[in-house]
Amino acid sequence: ASPSVTSSPDRARELFEACLSMPIGERFDYLQARSGGDTELTERIELLLAAHALAESEPSGEAVEGDPPPDLEDLTQVGPFRILEVLGEGGMGVVYRAEQRQPFRRLVALKVIKAGMDTRQVIARFEVERQALALMEHPAIAKVFDAGATETGRPYFAMEYVQGAPITESCDARKLSLRARLRLFMAVCEGVQHAHNRGVIHRDLKPSNVLVASVDGRPSAKIIDFGVAKATGGKLTAETVHTAHGALVGTPAYMSPEQADSRSGDIDPRADVYALGVILYELCVGRPPFDRLSLVSGGLESMLQKIREERAERPSAMLRTRDGATTEVAERRSTEVAVLRD
Repeated sequence: ASPSVTSSPDRARELFEACLSMPIGERFDYLQARSGGDTELTERIELLLAAHALAESEPSGEAVEGDPPPDLEDLTQVGPFRILEVLGEGGMGVVYRAEQRQPFRRLVALKVIKAGMDTRQVIARFEVERQALALMEHPAIAKVFDAGATETGRPYFAMEYVQGAPITESCDARKLSLRARLRLFMAVCEGVQHAHNRGVIHRDLKPSNVLVASVDGRPSAKIIDFGVAKATGGKLTAETVHTAHGALVGTPAYMSPEQADSRSGDIDPRADVYALGVILYELCVGRPPFDRLSLVSGGLESMLQKIREERAERPSAMLRTRDGATTEVAERRSTEVAVLRD
């Protein structure tokens, strides 16, 4: 999907600074109300707040001055692909909307490693994602079309361009009923099962990595971003062992207790099943089981401990609370508050 107008740096900074000035318990509702349903903007601010909280909780740490180095290479053409616009940017790569003209015309999502990020570890992780996607062939998983390197040697791969919105955002916009949401969610589960059958664990399933587009007038889900995927049946590449070794992977609000425990050893497919459960919870209730902003506000150790040890409130119990099944939550599910609470 094309970047939202509300996702500008100035807008993100404004909301980030506003959240910092208010009590932790009030941040989630404020951000939900002011972000206009822009999931990308919400996640960006949550990451900023998490980074701020972690910096504040590290007594010996020093603030890093300045912004990350810019991507100095002005890309207009990569192999057979003409760059049209930037779709998103992560820690290791930039995703562009691009057009392929030969041997036929089509739009693609082109992921390219950032300039200056071509370390052994980053390239290995990038290669894991490329190989993981190439292993799979399922209607609920974005396809890989091509791979190569830019003129300066930066690896890239072209995958299916999904002109859609995060699954939670799309369901709310379409005012899908709970039954319709479950049908869509089941298709996502089938895609994840396909990945598991191919020996691949996603490890970062969340709404923004499950995009929903309209196909023949019906919502169709596509799983994207296997950037922290893990092979269960052997190495995906010779470098897999060097990817994210000993590092925390995943997104806190959707992370399983095993992922939050460095002593748990290898992560198995249950980590994805847990994340799917969180997504389903959010599809039903309108928010994840753990308040994302309060989750990251206490620093890294507090966050991990909460994920490992606290039990989430049941969706039915959440909906029966005063601020659980609100009129807005019910309307977005084409039902009434009383029905939703029952």
